[in-house]
Amino acid sequence: MKGFLEDANYSIGLLDEGATLADVIDNCIYEHTHTEKRAFYVGDLGKLVKKNIQWQNVMAPIKPFYTVRCNSTPGVLEILGTLGIGFACSSKSEMALVQGLGISPENIIYTNPCKQASQIKYAAKAGINIMTCDSDIELKKIARNHPNAKLLLHIATEDITADEEMNMKFGTTLKNCRHLMECAKEFGVQIVGVKFHVSGSCKELQTYIHAISDARCVFDMAEEFGFKMNMLDIGGGFTGSELQLEEVNHVIRPLLDVYFPKESGIEVIAEPGCYYVSSAFTLAVNIIAKKAVDCDKLLPSGVEQARNDDEPVFTYYINDGVYGSFASKLSEKLNTNPEVHKKYKEDEPLFASSLWGPSCDELDQIVENCLLPELSVGDWLIFDNMGSGTLGEQSTFNDYQRPLIYYMMSFSDWDEMQDAGIASDTLMKNFFFVPSCIQLSPEDRFSTAA
Repeated sequence: MKGFLEDANYSIGLLDEGATLADVIDNCIYEHTHTEKRAFYVGDLGKLVKKNIQWQNVMAPIKPFYTVRCNSTPGVLEILGTLGIGFACSSKSEMALVQGLGISPENIIYTNPCKQASQIKYAAKAGINIMTCDSDIELKKIARNHPNAKLLLHIATEDITADEEMNMKFGTTLKNCRHLMECAKEFGVQIVGVKFHVSGSCKELQTYIHAISDARCVFDMAEEFGFKMNMLDIGGGFTGSELQLEEVNHVIRPLLDVYFPKESGIEVIAEPGCYYVSSAFTLAVNIIAKKAVDCDKLLPSGVEQARNDDEPVFTYYINDGVYGSFASKLSEKLNTNPEVHKKYKEDEPLFASSLWGPSCDELDQIVENCLLPELSVGDWLIFDNMGSGTLGEQSTFNDYQRPLIYYMMSFSDWDEMQDAGIASDTLMKNFFFVPSCIQLSPEDRFSTAA
């Protein structure tokens, strides 16, 4: 069951009714404490099944195409593929990875807004025809390298917030869509639909209304040029919250029913990524170094008054960082707080603390300030909601070791997959039983099945 992120051989532990993910984490920490104290993930693949049920209950008939770059680990991709979900790929390696699972080209979309010619050629050879485009330069590049391509015109949305002003924005204007259609006619390229994307951090759901209205305008424009459009991609931006999903659906459903009714034959799809995987993975890291410093700027706001002058401020270094599992910290805020694994008394004093990765680089700060009991080298910290944007290609900076992954699923989730007839023989061979007793040796609990 344990393997590197790119390892195709993996196994999934079936949790007995008496066992929990917390038990699994405890036992993994026991194992690592007596060996190499390596960072590791525990992934609850049953949560992918639950998220898909939630999607079908709220968003059907909108078909999800999972954004592979969010988490490209084999267990995730195989479970999602078994569930019948499509895949949105941004590179040749992602397309090859998904096709290696037996996914048909019709269920793969090439979504990179800045495509390499060699990767367009790969998509053409692999029969992956649907891809996005937002400029005449990209269109000409696609026309030269993939004459059978079917394009989704990526239109821009007005969803920029104060936190997003510096982020790269992609998508073309309605005015430029006419120019792109003229170019497509000239080069003999098919345009089959429209894509837009609304960021998950966008608080104005009215953005969806404007985007769907703009998409309808593009569809009407396409009729003038003789294009037969049959697909609308409403993009990603789904955070994983059922409330957010219901709010989005409440806003878009009436408009879709008017502008893109079922009888029109237009397929509506989406690109959820972190929605499926964010909450499914928990990361455990080990403290490798510790310093006590006298630096008031590390204190959380409001702590200054409660802190005595002689209280230390602790800096902890852990065996994972922004050049590894916390890579998203370089561009966005961390959406999880560290939890101390060891038991400590409720009245134990808490100290202002900061967390840093192992690189000793000034960018490798994971948590600027938090309140923790005094910890020691060798103690463990737990981060939940670490399944998105952390489990893809990672840096080898400073001899960084990639965390191991332990996949788990409850018997009830496994039974649900069996009853639904969505558990393939290939997937089923990866499962093994995990007893409720957690006192077994690590090699008994976590032997490699493949």
